[in-house]
Amino acid sequence: MKQFQTALDGYSLVTAQSISEHARSTVNNFTIDQTKEGEAELALILSLTQQAFETNAPVHGIMKALTERLQTLKNKVTPLTWTHLAALAQMHPVSSYLLQDPLTRWSFEKPRGYSGDAQLLDFIYEHPAVASQVKEASPLGTEIYDFTRQAASAVAVRERRDLLAGHVDAVASEKPNAEVLAIAAGHLREAERSDAFKSGKLGRWVALDQDPISVGSVSSAFHGSCIEAVNGSVRTILGRAQKLGTFDFIYAAGLYDYLAESVAVKLTERCLQMLKPGGKFLLANFAQDIGVEGYMETFMNWPLIWRTDRDVQSIVDKVKHPIADSTVTRGENGGVIYAMLTV
Repeated sequence: MKQFQTALDGYSLVTAQSISEHARSTVNNFTIDQTKEGEAELALILSLTQQAFETNAPVHGIMKALTERLQTLKNKVTPLTWTHLAALAQMHPVSSYLLQDPLTRWSFEKPRGYSGDAQLLDFIYEHPAVASQVKEASPLGTEIYDFTRQAASAVAVRERRDLLAGHVDAVASEKPNAEVLAIAAGHLREAERSDAFKSGKLGRWVALDQDPISVGSVSSAFHGSCIEAVNGSVRTILGRAQKLGTFDFIYAAGLYDYLAESVAVKLTERCLQMLKPGGKFLLANFAQDIGVEGYMETFMNWPLIWRTDRDVQSIVDKVKHPIADSTVTRGENGGVIYAMLTV
């Protein structure tokens, strides 16, 4: 593990170990028979995929079949067996084709040292910031990217960005000079979609992130505006190490996918404490039935804590802070679960 990753993750309480421990906490019988069967099925899946690439079959069909087969395999084995199979998949020669996709490659290689970084999201957003890297992709890589950027997970991430901008605008329309806090803000691309920000209706929009590169990017992009880029993490929030003030709206859109339930509950409680009367807190978590988890965890090397609606509700139910109203819903494509809490 890179030193940068160790320092960054240890600082934030978001660790690879926390993802592994979550998997192990589920029903997890690791049997020799299931492992052998899984290995055989995986070998067939990857062999068929490699043959399809070698014979120049239509890329969309190759990718559709691969993602569906991986998902079926993931769903039938235990989490511990799947972890074993995912590691085998990553070493298969077929990865030489798949890693030509700039989105898959960035996710797998983790240039910033951790999963789900802001530049990875820029590939999903099809943002101009990564246009040169997309343009440099091979013809095959471009075709694979045309598939991965339209996968259910990518559609859900773009929808999430637009929903965040909409929530900020709604708060700004209700409360003059509204104050907003984004936790694990990344590049804060939702600000580019916010009418309230563009029209100067916000009092303050704090973009807090553990990655100094993302903090610097936000600071540069929104210099002179109401947006304040702050270096911070789950640990600094829980430890009250920063005097951020109180807010009308707080959201954590890409963070809970990496948090064990106990940490998620504590963070939720702390965020509710940081709200003004009538303020709202929004958390988001990828749904475990999105249908592309198998591909994301293998060739994208992007492990997450996938949750059900009941799992998200369980976080809310365990919060020991007064809540005036709460809702647990999904976005239009169903790939992300949202909990909106009002104090």
